[in-house]
Amino acid sequence: MTAQQEADGTTDPLEVWIDQDLCTGDGICAQYAPEVFELDIDGLAYVKPPAPPGEEVDLLTEPGATAPVPLPLLSDVVASARECPGECIHVRRVADGAEVYGPDTA
Repeated sequence: MTAQQEADGTTDPLEVWIDQDLCTGDGICAQYAPEVFELDIDGLAYVKPPAPPGEEVDLLTEPGATAPVPLPLLSDVVASARECPGECIHVRRVADGAEVYGPDTA
């Protein structure tokens, strides 16, 4: 468990998704957590699933596609959601789909 999880009481598995309709393509998310976010050729950010060491994975470009939030990257993913100018990054609990970080929690 990370310090962020202890502070926020978050212990459930989390997933993240990006609303591409709101994405401004600034790339802040990819700077904070390149293991989770990447800009595609269309200039928008997408999530990607965890990659085995030394391998690359395809971006999840389907609308509403989710990727798990690895615990070591939780604080980076949360920072991405908080700093995103498009307010398009949503982090939610897998168990019940409740948003825990992102524009719908403000």
